[in-house]
Amino acid sequence: MAHSLDHFIVWLGDAHAMEVQATAMLRAQIARIENYPELRERMQQHLIETEAQAEALRKLLDRVPGSGSVLKEVAGRLSAVAQGVTGMLAADEVVKTTMAIYTFEHSEIATYRVLIAAADELGDTEAVDVFEKIVSEEMAMAAWLETHLDVVTRLYLMRDERDLLAKR
Repeated sequence: MAHSLDHFIVWLGDAHAMEVQATAMLRAQIARIENYPELRERMQQHLIETEAQAEALRKLLDRVPGSGSVLKEVAGRLSAVAQGVTGMLAADEVVKTTMAIYTFEHSEIATYRVLIAAADELGDTEAVDVFEKIVSEEMAMAAWLETHLDVVTRLYLMRDERDLLAKR
């Protein structure tokens, strides 16, 4: 069981880092979106969820002796990744950003499914409950994005055709 716990702690630390990264990405993109109010509003809602998720994961990590080093190690890996995403300056930025967030949501869903299985294996029902709540929020965001990829794309194309600021 010791190896299972070790894996769980690392995966939990990675999930926390992922949510901290997601928070930075969402903040940066929300600040750039000007002409897509529905997308901006949904991203702001998800930012609030993501901040709460990061806090819930930090609390789970705090229960584990020695997890402070996991948090420090993971925090160091974040800045380069977050900076790379915030620099999207492509002409079709809003479309590419929406696609990237949709992809990221599915990565998060997979992460939480792994954590649910690991926590269940360890008998950690508190963690299972936290992960199930988070995965449901990630699935809701992914579903929203799936239904709105079409809308964002068409609005982008319409704005671009009329020489309106389309990229964001």
